[in-house]
Amino acid sequence: MDNGDIEGGDDELRPQTGRKYRPVVAHDRAIVEMSSMDPGSPSTSIPIHNIKKIKVSTQANMGPNAGGGFVPDGEGANGPDRGSKLELFGFDSLVDILGLRRPSDVKLGTMMGVFVPCLQNILGIIYYIRFTWIVGMGGIGQSLLLVLLCGTCTFLTSISLSAIATNGAMKGGGPYYLIGRALGPEVGVSIGLCFFLGNAVAGALYVLGAVETFLKAVPAAAIFKETVTKVNGTATAEPIQSLSSHDLQVYGIVVTIILIFIVFGGVKMINRVAPAFLVPVLLSMFCIFIGIFLARKDDPASGITGLSLQSFKDNWSSDYQTTNDAGIPDPDGKVDWNFNALVGLFFPAVTGIMAGSNRSASLKDTQRSIPVGTLAATLMTTSLYLVSVLFFGALATREKLLTDRLLTATVAWPFPAFIHIGIILSTLGAALQSLTGAPRLLAAIANDDILPIINYFKVADGSEPYIATLFTSFICIGCVVIGNLDLITPTITMFFLLCYAGVNLSCFLLDLLDAPSWRPRWKFHHWSLSLIGASLCMVIMFLISWSFTVVSLALASLIYKYVGLKGKAGDWGDGFKSAYFQLALRSLRSLGASQVHPKNWYPIPLVFCRPWGKLPENVPCHPKLADFANCMKKKGRGMSIFFSILDGDYHECAEDAKNACKQLATYIEYKRCEGVAEIVVAPNMTEGFRGIVQTMGLGNLKPNIVVMRYPEIWRRENLTEIPATFVGIINDCIVANKAVVIVKGLDEWPNEYQKQYGTIDLYWIVRDGGLMLLLSQLLLTKESFESCKIQVFCIAEEDSDAEGLKADVKKFLYDLRMQAEVIVLSMKSWDMQADGGQDESLEAFTAAQQRIAGYLAEKKAAAEKAGTPLMADGKPVVVNEQQIERFLYSTLKLNSTILKYSRMAAVVLVSLPPPPISHPAYLYMEYMDMLVENVPRLLIVRGYRRDVVTLFT
Repeated sequence: MDNGDIEGGDDELRPQTGRKYRPVVAHDRAIVEMSSMDPGSPSTSIPIHNIKKIKVSTQANMGPNAGGGFVPDGEGANGPDRGSKLELFGFDSLVDILGLRRPSDVKLGTMMGVFVPCLQNILGIIYYIRFTWIVGMGGIGQSLLLVLLCGTCTFLTSISLSAIATNGAMKGGGPYYLIGRALGPEVGVSIGLCFFLGNAVAGALYVLGAVETFLKAVPAAAIFKETVTKVNGTATAEPIQSLSSHDLQVYGIVVTIILIFIVFGGVKMINRVAPAFLVPVLLSMFCIFIGIFLARKDDPASGITGLSLQSFKDNWSSDYQTTNDAGIPDPDGKVDWNFNALVGLFFPAVTGIMAGSNRSASLKDTQRSIPVGTLAATLMTTSLYLVSVLFFGALATREKLLTDRLLTATVAWPFPAFIHIGIILSTLGAALQSLTGAPRLLAAIANDDILPIINYFKVADGSEPYIATLFTSFICIGCVVIGNLDLITPTITMFFLLCYAGVNLSCFLLDLLDAPSWRPRWKFHHWSLSLIGASLCMVIMFLISWSFTVVSLALASLIYKYVGLKGKAGDWGDGFKSAYFQLALRSLRSLGASQVHPKNWYPIPLVFCRPWGKLPENVPCHPKLADFANCMKKKGRGMSIFFSILDGDYHECAEDAKNACKQLATYIEYKRCEGVAEIVVAPNMTEGFRGIVQTMGLGNLKPNIVVMRYPEIWRRENLTEIPATFVGIINDCIVANKAVVIVKGLDEWPNEYQKQYGTIDLYWIVRDGGLMLLLSQLLLTKESFESCKIQVFCIAEEDSDAEGLKADVKKFLYDLRMQAEVIVLSMKSWDMQADGGQDESLEAFTAAQQRIAGYLAEKKAAAEKAGTPLMADGKPVVVNEQQIERFLYSTLKLNSTILKYSRMAAVVLVSLPPPPISHPAYLYMEYMDMLVENVPRLLIVRGYRRDVVTLFT
């Protein structure tokens, strides 16, 4: 490329001092396509001082096409043969990240998407027909406390909701999406389904409230006969007319069907209808307050005092009374009231703060709309309730407050009909919001594909959840048909409180952990506020009804358990994963670098999965290795590290190693063994093991026991490389101070369902820190070995005090809380010439001698031919034939002893002799073969330089 300008650009990349930062936009030409250098020119031909002359390319060469889409890879403006400008970097260019197309469907703003739905849900029938009664029963003081308690709960929940909702893009599902991504899929689905059920049944409650108000305002519209409740015990005894349940059912079904048709119309229809429901509600509120200010003594009805200081004083304290079913004071009534009961009655009047987040998929900007809209609706309604408590307490006598169910309509100016219309429309608006949010919540849960049973409710992005809406309508109509929902209404309130507690706990967890991904735009939050909010939710649940609290928590727990059993695993990066990570880091730091005390010692096996031979296809590990690894843990607690070595070059085999690691991890999970999988690529097995035994683990969580299979096939299949590799692994473990457990007869190792009987025999020869004793105790904790008994065979020196040793070992085992029979075997019984030995033992001994002699003769001949000292395994060796014979004698006699005393044992444990330094690996394998000969199930154990058991408490 020449040093001249590249024509066609409007902007220049000129490093100017004092130039203000210009944010990058989606179609910035400097990002969409950068000018390339002439391939024929070296990059060093461009002087530094000429960089300001380089301009960006023309508009015609930009990645996005004229229609707003993007040109496929390899088909740029200059044709498919044009090379990528950033090919050197090997990643997708920023055009794929910044060039996101905005969805074309209509989205809602803060007002219509969040504020109006929340306001419609919060301003419900409780305010119109029960709020004055609550003030009369609880008094002004406790009513203010009641509103503050419930309002504080929803306000703190709104703050937590705002923080989580502004911590990134939010999909549909509202609180379910927030809770699930923070507390995990199990908690999210369990609380989400409860919240869906609460919204669906709440829709029926609102419908019944609207119908009841309509029939009371227009008695002539009743189809069936009314019933009259006689009222006694009041100064002004007035009959209370009760509506027929059949009228509620008929009108309720009709109204529900009409609302469902509106919901089926989608977001556009709801957006048009919502103001028609909200404006009359606000107008009715205005009429109530005008009527309060215009009211005078006994005007417009008897018992009304106008705004009177005397009434305020009289109504300040509480006056809890017994009432009948209609809520009218009656000495013979069966309903007792207190502050807790008032909390249960009033709390539904502050629910509805999730109405906006339930429609998060339909919002234009969730990170702005949800905090502003939800908090504005919460503050506005709470302030309205607080002011109303003061005004209603000063407006009428306590008797009027307790007997006039529609006092708000009585004082309204100019006509009570305005209040009736306001009640009907407010409840219908709340029902509409519930029937809108519930299906979208269910569809969001289904779209996450956690529970297969609800996959029928899945919807495509941007589509209306018609099937979920139909299902919600059936639930709502079914509850309307029941008519009397007094028994399940507290449970519905519990579901709302459970959801609020989940939101608060989610924010508490995320804020406390403060992971790098936790960067909410809403800054006015703190983990302590979320914790207070969650605590308030639980307190209010138990204040309302401890029995219904237990029922709702039990239902959520059942759903949680069902999701855990039948649901698909989903990793959403939830807060619990972050908590586990933080806890692991803190625990690791607290352990420090010092050695773990024997009382806190846990076996962390490093299980060598690479077999000495071949395994069946698609089986990455010997099936019984996982069973044995589980036997080394008490009640399954602890961690195992399963590793294998892949021969080859790392750059060439990296992808194969990843696939092998996934396969091994899947197999471990299938075998139900707690552990992790690791695959190491190395030139050979020796180098791979040497690297992994040095680096595996972190701090005091490094593996402390190497577990592998005994190479029984090495002689049968003439695998000459096994002895050197096997001995090298043992020596590496000794140098790295790792314990070693070698399993002989792995094919016969029992699984968890195979019951074993007999004894677990320990041949304790050298001090191993108590590892062999501890392994025997761990075996006893497994069902397969729980019926076995332990026998400890102590191998003593010829001149030692056998009885004294036996007594010492018994006392030692007693102090260790281990029950075992102790047997002392003297070293003198190992003298082969003394007892003659068995024929088969002599034959094995002679055969081993002949093989060793042949091996040494071959090595000596090769050394003489090469003119070098005797070499084996790549290093010079010194052979002492008498020492070799003593080693063979020792292993032969130990094998004979094992076969004599432990032929029927369930499993035998014996100390592992270290490889002699000056002996070839082949000779050590001969010693080991002599030791394990004819023993069906044997654990060869070597401890390390520390104790794993302790006598002291």
